[in-house]
Amino acid sequence: MNKRPLNIMVAENDEDDRALVKFAFDECKLPNSVHFVEDGEQLLDYLNHRGLYQDTVNSARPDLILLDLDMPRINGHEALKEIKGDPKLRSIPVVIFTTSKSTQDINSTYNMGANSFIVKPVTYDGLIQVMNVLAEYWSEVTELPLAPR
Repeated sequence: MNKRPLNIMVAENDEDDRALVKFAFDECKLPNSVHFVEDGEQLLDYLNHRGLYQDTVNSARPDLILLDLDMPRINGHEALKEIKGDPKLRSIPVVIFTTSKSTQDINSTYNMGANSFIVKPVTYDGLIQVMNVLAEYWSEVTELPLAPR
């Protein structure tokens, strides 16, 4: 299978979790570009090229979004609702990546259009394994949509 590079956006408010995700993706040795935002508001600004992200060269459309649910300002539920409600953004796959194991969170995010729901592993080795499977699945197994014009 061909490994195509992915442009991955991670919306995560916890600095330590961002660092761990970055290290885990680095361990995967896949040709991915990983970008981080700290909350749903920054994510939506990035996707809509607003504020700090007006430069479309430095805020390229992600191929995949990893979205934490528990974030300040605009939480993951609200960000997911906006993304999946926008015809220009709804085709971007969104993977919920959270500590929640709540059946309500699982059901509500799938009903809003999430493409997957992953509970964050509690060990670093588990995180590396999840990131490797996630990156391989989205870069090798699936066919991703082109951005709408």
